[in-house]
Amino acid sequence: QVQLMESGGGLVQAGGSLRLSCAASGRIISINVMGWYRQAPGKQRELVASITRGDSTNYADSVKGRFTISRENAKNTVYLQMNSLKLEDTAVYYCNADGNREYGTYFNVWGQGTQVTVSS
Repeated sequence: QVQLMESGGGLVQAGGSLRLSCAASGRIISINVMGWYRQAPGKQRELVASITRGDSTNYADSVKGRFTISRENAKNTVYLQMNSLKLEDTAVYYCNADGNREYGTYFNVWGQGTQVTVSS
């Protein structure tokens, strides 16, 4: 079974920075896409950023120029560097990964979520 463990959330003032990490564990053969999503109270979960195994990235328009996603394939880990944080970035951030584990079985899993709160 593949599991994702997120860390790095917390409380930060507007304009500040946080770095989220997400490490995948289990009998993993390869991970294709790793991504960060967020869900604010009363809103739907939305994509924040994603990165392929070949380091192609995709960002939500609202975070372009402020957030940077990166990954370490050898560690099955993805990061989200968040700078110039705004009040509207407050949400629970979820990590997602898809790929293949032993015997070629496909997986798509979510982390438990980490709270990011931006204060004025």
